[in-house]
Amino acid sequence: MTDYSDEEQRILSYLRESAARGEQYFRAKNIANAIGLSSKQVGSRLPHLAEKSDEVDIEKWGRARSTTWKVTVS
Repeated sequence: MTDYSDEEQRILSYLRESAARGEQYFRAKNIANAIGLSSKQVGSRLPHLAEKSDEVDIEKWGRARSTTWKVTVS
């Protein structure tokens, strides 16, 4: 089992709950606002979580002004 930091656990929990409600696309700043972290904290952790998380599939989806992440429950 992979060990997650407190911030990573908060991000994963938010993504898992949101994806279960049908949301699929996220931006770091929106996740950050919802869980009380900075967008930089969230944005720097998402690529790492995409590689090591078995709970949700996190995929870098698009890039306009900021990266959009597609999240689905595994």
